[in-house]
Amino acid sequence: MMSKLPINLEKVSSKDIDKIILRTAIIAELDAISLYEELAAMTNNENLKKVLLDVAKEEKTHVGEFLALLNIEDEEQKKELREGEEEVKEILEG
Repeated sequence: MMSKLPINLEKVSSKDIDKIILRTAIIAELDAISLYEELAAMTNNENLKKVLLDVAKEEKTHVGEFLALLNIEDEEQKKELREGEEEVKEILEG
């Protein structure tokens, strides 16, 4: 994403704006995780690698925070996430 929003927030209805903001924040955090983990894989500097991976881990916590709030704000999202989790369990057990 690198600081460009994937959607024009001015065109989003007021009832949906918070859900869009949360999803955008999740996208940004996932991008940051990927970036930090890729950079860590590229360096031979163990100190830099440790810091990058620690920051990536913090970003994963941020994803969890935003996702938890999204589940509060969007009941349909919460339901679909549960259904997706159940589908994965069925696939793995089958």
